[in-house]
Amino acid sequence: MFATSKLTAEHAARAAELHRAAGALIPGYDTSRHTAEEFHTFYRDDVMKNDELWGVFDGAVLCGFVALIPGWIDHLYVDPELHRRGIGSRLVKFAQAQQPELRLYTFQSNAPARALYELHGFIIEEMTDGQRNEEKMPDITYRWIRTP
Repeated sequence: MFATSKLTAEHAARAAELHRAAGALIPGYDTSRHTAEEFHTFYRDDVMKNDELWGVFDGAVLCGFVALIPGWIDHLYVDPELHRRGIGSRLVKFAQAQQPELRLYTFQSNAPARALYELHGFIIEEMTDGQRNEEKMPDITYRWIRTP
């Protein structure tokens, strides 16, 4: 049913749409601060050029993706209509297979993401008041290290 493969530039718009749609479910995260076009531009000109993106597909439909940079999960979003179907876990496990150590940021209010990362062995490294992020929302740095 689902297949994992690398994203290409043609997937940038769909990845941006998934980020905006899934992000809208996070308490306190106002995705309307940026237009859909700004999300598309950010993915086309920044994320797709600076990160390695892998997605879970159902046929030709991108259902979720993870964006990796060395040592970090930079983004991970799943279509809200497909939450609780194992896509997020599949993406986290994929990322863990690629790198021996990972960190990531998530908002403290994003309880489903926190549960997902903790399920897969990520531990809290730091909690902040959010002054370092654009949204000024309290966040968490998680860390995971592969054990032998």
